[in-house]
Amino acid sequence: MNASATIPAASGPASFNPGMDEDVFEQFAEQLTRYVRERLIPAEPQVIAEDRVPEDILNEMREMGLFGLSVPEEYGGAGLNTAQYARVVNIMAYAAPAYRSIFSINVGMFASALKNGATAAQKAEWYPQIAAGKIACFGLTEPGSGSDSAGLQTTAVADPDGNPGSGSGAGGWILNGTKRYITNAPHADVALIMARTNKEALPKNAHVSAFLVPMNTPGISRGSPDKKMGQSGSHISDIMLDDVRVPGDALLGGETGKGFVFAMKSLDNGRISVGAAATGYARRALDSALRYANERKAFGEPIANFQLIQQMLADSEIEIYAAESMMADVTARADRGENILVKAAAFKVFASEMCGRVVDRVVQIYGGAGYLAEYDAERFFRDARIYRIYEGTTQILQLQIAKHMLREWRDS
Repeated sequence: MNASATIPAASGPASFNPGMDEDVFEQFAEQLTRYVRERLIPAEPQVIAEDRVPEDILNEMREMGLFGLSVPEEYGGAGLNTAQYARVVNIMAYAAPAYRSIFSINVGMFASALKNGATAAQKAEWYPQIAAGKIACFGLTEPGSGSDSAGLQTTAVADPDGNPGSGSGAGGWILNGTKRYITNAPHADVALIMARTNKEALPKNAHVSAFLVPMNTPGISRGSPDKKMGQSGSHISDIMLDDVRVPGDALLGGETGKGFVFAMKSLDNGRISVGAAATGYARRALDSALRYANERKAFGEPIANFQLIQQMLADSEIEIYAAESMMADVTARADRGENILVKAAAFKVFASEMCGRVVDRVVQIYGGAGYLAEYDAERFFRDARIYRIYEGTTQILQLQIAKHMLREWRDS
C-alpha cells in the first residue's frame, strides 16, 4: 500500500452516519494492514533512533486520510463510525506507538469535542484543518491536577478589549496557566484548553470551560519534550499560557461552564482509542513471542514445545480475544447512540492492564534476551506501561465505574 491509497468517502445521509460502506472499509483495512507491516514496521529503527516519525511517513499518513478518520465527510474527513475508527487504531497500533499517537488526538478527543459541543462555525473552521493534517492536542492535565477538575488552575477571564470574533458577540478571553504531559504539544497546531471561567468549584464542574486555541497565538510557549520511559517518537510537553488573548468565538460551543462535560464525552472516544491501541500492541508482542518461541531452542528442541511456555502463550491469546470482543461491543454500542461512559472505561481498563500482562509474559518467554535492548520484548514492555495511565488511570476509572454502578443501583 502506498500513500495514494486514501480513505474513500463515507456513505449515507448526514443525519445518520453508518460509517463507510463495510466492503469498502474492509478493503481499506486490508491495505492499511499491509502498509503497517511493509512500511511502518521497517521504519521503526529510524523512529527510535531519531525520536520522531519521519516527515515523509507523516505526509503519507496525511494523504491517506488518517488525520481525519472521524471527521464528517462534508468537512473533508472519512466519516468513519466508532467501530471502524477503533479498527484503524487497532491496526496502526501493531506498529510503534508513535504512529498512532501523532493522529490519535485529532480523531479521538479533539474531533469528538467538536462533534459534541462546537458551534456550526467552529466545526466549519476546525474540522477541515485537522482532516487535512493539522495536529491537535488536548489541554486538561496540569502540574497540580489531572483527574481532579476542582483543582484546575488555568484561568480564562473576560478581555475588556477583546475581539468577539464571528461568534455570538461575546467579548474575548485572556488565558493564563500551565498544562502538563500534553501529547503532541511540541508540534501541535491547535489546542483544546480547559480553563476556569469561575473562581469557585461549581456543581457538575460548571466552573470549567473549553477553548479552541491556535498554538501560534502570542503568549503561548511550549516546554522541551519530556524524556519518557518508552514510546519513542511520540512527544509530550508542557504548555504555558501567559496572557493569551483569544476571541469570543474561541469558547467551545459559545457557552461557559460546559468544558468539562465536553472533555468527559470526548474522553470516551479517547479511552476507546487507548484500548484499541493496547489491544493491537499486545497482538504485536504476542506474535513476536510466538516467533521467538519457535526459533529459540533449549534442550535440543524449540521452547514452544514446553508446556509452561504454551500456557503463557495461551493465556495471552485468551486475554487479547477478550479485549477484542470488548472493543467490538463498546464501539457497536457507541454507534447505536448508547451512553458508553462505563463501557468505554471498562474496556480501557481491561485492555491496558491486559497489554501489561501480555508484554510481561513476552519478556519472560524471551528469557534473558527479553531484558536486552537489542530485542523487541524490552521495548514492548516499556512502551506498554503508559496505557494504564493516560486517558484516566486504572484506579480513577475503577472509581468512576463503581460510582456509576452505585448510582444506578440507588436510582433503581
